[in-house]
Amino acid sequence: MSAEPARRQIRLGLLTNPPGNGARGQIRPGDVRHPGRVLDHYAHLARTAEAAKFDVLFAADGLTSDTELGTKPEPLTLFSAVAALTDHIGLVPTVSTTFTAPFNLARQLQSLDHLSGGRVGWNAVTSAAGERNFGDAPLPEHQARYRQGLEHVSVVQALWNSWGDDHSAVPIDHRGEFYTVEGPLPLPPSAQHQPVLFQAGSSDDGKAFAAAFAEGVYTAQQTLRGAQRFYRDLKARTAATGRDPANILVLPGISTTIGGTEEEARRIDDDLFDYHYSDASRAALEGQLAGVDLSGLALDDTIPLSWLPPVASVQGRQSRYGVFRELAVDEGWTVRQLITLQQRSAGHGRAVGSPEQVANRLEQWFVEGGADGFIVMPGQGPGGVEAFTEHVVPILQKRGRFRTEYESATLRGNLGLPAIPDRVLAA
Repeated sequence: MSAEPARRQIRLGLLTNPPGNGARGQIRPGDVRHPGRVLDHYAHLARTAEAAKFDVLFAADGLTSDTELGTKPEPLTLFSAVAALTDHIGLVPTVSTTFTAPFNLARQLQSLDHLSGGRVGWNAVTSAAGERNFGDAPLPEHQARYRQGLEHVSVVQALWNSWGDDHSAVPIDHRGEFYTVEGPLPLPPSAQHQPVLFQAGSSDDGKAFAAAFAEGVYTAQQTLRGAQRFYRDLKARTAATGRDPANILVLPGISTTIGGTEEEARRIDDDLFDYHYSDASRAALEGQLAGVDLSGLALDDTIPLSWLPPVASVQGRQSRYGVFRELAVDEGWTVRQLITLQQRSAGHGRAVGSPEQVANRLEQWFVEGGADGFIVMPGQGPGGVEAFTEHVVPILQKRGRFRTEYESATLRGNLGLPAIPDRVLAA
């Protein structure tokens, strides 16, 4: 009799800076915005997630001067400190291809991978804003950003691989549309050979970008049907490049509010957010809707279709705009409902209920082809991480859906990815 194949395991990441942690200006005990507690806060998150055997800590980032969220450390700097305080959990900073040079970034990430013992990833994004902080040039259009981004990633990978089998360095002599880079990188391969590559975005350009190189994709999905559609499409695109679709992990964001019962969880949810329908919250929704002016609409009005441009015409965050547009047009959501979604999860899916209900939600999406895992975004302020790790994780472990011990010393090994990446990059 042949051995039974190993049961698929849910992959879990923790977003270190999730939306939904209280109103602007409100400081809660343990909040990252509390003066003098920045490293303590992130060290607590990292140790809590590592004790629960999470795969990764994931840091979102943007390059605007928005100070509403308070202290938000630069991700590479942050994870350099966290690496020294942890032993197993992966560390995945978000870094823009539009506003960084490939050589410097390749060196920084590979250095951190060495210092952490092979636990680093890179969430490669192209940025939908930030140009005002990097000179006077306008932000490149959407397709051009992704074309530049793909060349950027290919150069970084070439630098990571600029060492021969005999450990001698080899120049890469890259001359492309956007970059001229000689190389090699003055740093040999790390314990996992090179950092694990992630991508965040769900537009057509974003999916093509991810299919070329990504090993993990962070995406915003509201419904199981939509998640399944995205999952099938991305896996098919990946296979079409010649890559094994099993080697790209789809990880939707999931904002959680957990109580002893569903009633308690919904009460916690409402207590946190019901007061928050302000001009600032309306402006945040307008930002997700490509700058559409909603001032003429009441909270319980729906948004006329004629006000919302086609997704492909948006030069900012196409994928997130698509989420909100679909809910406004296809589901008839009101301004109030859309503001609530923006406040509580920034467009990501939500799970509000008892630990059993939240575990059921994750398992259903996993089993029914909507996800390989999740980036958990605790949406109830301090205590939200503990609510998930202490009450939801044990249920998933008992069902055999999540590990009880780390399998490997490297991030690549814990994610079940090949030791030597199998990628085909677009020319």
